[in-house]
Amino acid sequence: MQACHDGRIASDRSTRAAYFEKGQALGEQAVAANEQSADAHFALFCNLGELMRFDGEMSLSSVVGFRRTIKELDRTLALAPGHLDALSARGTLLLRLPSLLGGDPDKGEQLLQHVIQQEPQAVNARISLARSYCKRGRHYDVIHLASEALTLAQRQQQDDFIPEAARVLAQLRAIGNKAN
Repeated sequence: MQACHDGRIASDRSTRAAYFEKGQALGEQAVAANEQSADAHFALFCNLGELMRFDGEMSLSSVVGFRRTIKELDRTLALAPGHLDALSARGTLLLRLPSLLGGDPDKGEQLLQHVIQQEPQAVNARISLARSYCKRGRHYDVIHLASEALTLAQRQQQDDFIPEAARVLAQLRAIGNKAN
């Protein structure tokens, strides 16, 4: 997980890739050492997912990578159904994926609301939920949700989420200003 975190905050492409690749290798070792570890599967999911998001290209290898990434998330949740980070990731995926690939915005929002209810300090769930609400025209409380995410990320010194939370908040404020 540390490699995934470090990759998210690295500034240049090659350093980011190196962290995610290192994290993938460490995740694979952790899973091999303990197949029953939900945290090992989630660490592998995190690094695989970031590598996929990092490349952003649709190719045969990315389809195979997508399946493997989802398999690791599914395994995490099979081992630990209440794993809040995995539930947040599942909710985010349900929001982002087209329905053809299993996307379901209503279910995604429900999962993220559940995560926030269970973990009031959840930053990523708030960011994803704010984006979804805005996209779906549910502007009431969107700025509040995004502001909360940024405040929590700063308070918790989650330097991998601070830039994203600030970016989302700025985007939402800009949309709000255009609407007014």
